Amino acid sequence: MEVDLGQLSSEDFTVLERLRRVGRAWIVGGWVRDALIASPRTDLDIATDLTPGEVKKIFPRSIAVGEEFGTIMVRLDTGEQTWEVTTLRSEGSYGDGRRPDNVAFGDSIEGDLSRRDFTINAMAIDSEGNLIDLFNGAADLDAGILRTVGNASDRLGEDGLRIMRAFRFLDAEKHGTRQMNSELTDAISSNLKMLDMVSRERIGSELLQILSKPNRDEIVSIMDSLGVLNVILSDIDTSRIQKISGDEITALAKICSNDSRSGGEISASLRKSLKLSKDQMRLITFLHDNNSIIPSTDLAELRRFRAALPVNFQSAILHYHNAENIRSTLSDIPKLKAGNSPIIDGNRLAKVTGLEPSRKLGRLKGWLHRKQIELDLADESEVLAQLENIDWKKDDFESWPILIWP
Repeated sequence: MEVDLGQLSSEDFTVLERLRRVGRAWIVGGWVRDALIASPRTDLDIATDLTPGEVKKIFPRSIAVGEEFGTIMVRLDTGEQTWEVTTLRSEGSYGDGRRPDNVAFGDSIEGDLSRRDFTINAMAIDSEGNLIDLFNGAADLDAGILRTVGNASDRLGEDGLRIMRAFRFLDAEKHGTRQMNSELTDAISSNLKMLDMVSRERIGSELLQILSKPNRDEIVSIMDSLGVLNVILSDIDTSRIQKISGDEITALAKICSNDSRSGGEISASLRKSLKLSKDQMRLITFLHDNNSIIPSTDLAELRRFRAALPVNFQSAILHYHNAENIRSTLSDIPKLKAGNSPIIDGNRLAKVTGLEPSRKLGRLKGWLHRKQIELDLADESEVLAQLENIDWKKDDFESWPILIWP
């Protein structure tokens, strides 16, 4: 069976041709899988019978990212595009459940493919454009089946991350969701302990990739039913998972939405479980602490919502609550006449009120800024006129609302 190589760039062909002048090279991995189902192509991965040292001689600008495991990131003489080129391997046992105890380089593409995880990832394309498919991966693609190369329990027992990868490869994008065969589901349930041997960073990376997929609702439900969520999010209440929308971080916050703890506590647990970044934790904290607060259609509140929150926070909270009606209303509201910045600064307000620089002056400035935004005031006189609506001399200034949402 020949595969259409029309999607390869001239640079792809250059890398392959230069490798093949010295040795042999095959296209492997996701590019092959995607080519067979006419999906957008992933990056081109290449297997070769050349050693890492030989590959580096051909491509002097290469980057050694996993040379001990045979992997070199190849770069051409110009440009920063990279190609992952890996020497054919024949591995021994996996003592730590993640990386092989030893790596033996080989010269057989058949042997290299036999060590891979799933049949749909264990195909290659040779120099003539012919498909090498020893494990019927193409047929599994057509049937929408996900199964391992060889015994499922053995494959997962070698590398615990393959459990997470299985769920990532369940998503067939526009083609829906693939189905695991019974051997794979049974192997996942009986090898959950292998996840404890995988770094939190790798698990977090795989989970976020899963949550970025179009068919994630069904996939998360399967993860839950097989006990995977209980292992990777062991101290978080993930029960009663609701419809997921938004980006992967919003989706993760939604999965945790029934946990009764504060947003800060949830974020701390997630950072420990998945090694999230500070920005990701900040967004999850915000969403969880506002899991019962939906923006109203009140014009003043929507202006404040738009002015007080970064765009990504706005989008996330609307997705979190599936509040598409609010998103539509927001899009119809004109831009603020004076923009988001305060018209009245501290010096001007001190001059008008006679207040010394202080927390009280700052709170009054914040209150005026909020009124400016909510009422869409356009000039200084309109903003200062709002001072008539507050007893700024006697009131408890700590009670004055400032520009925040909610």
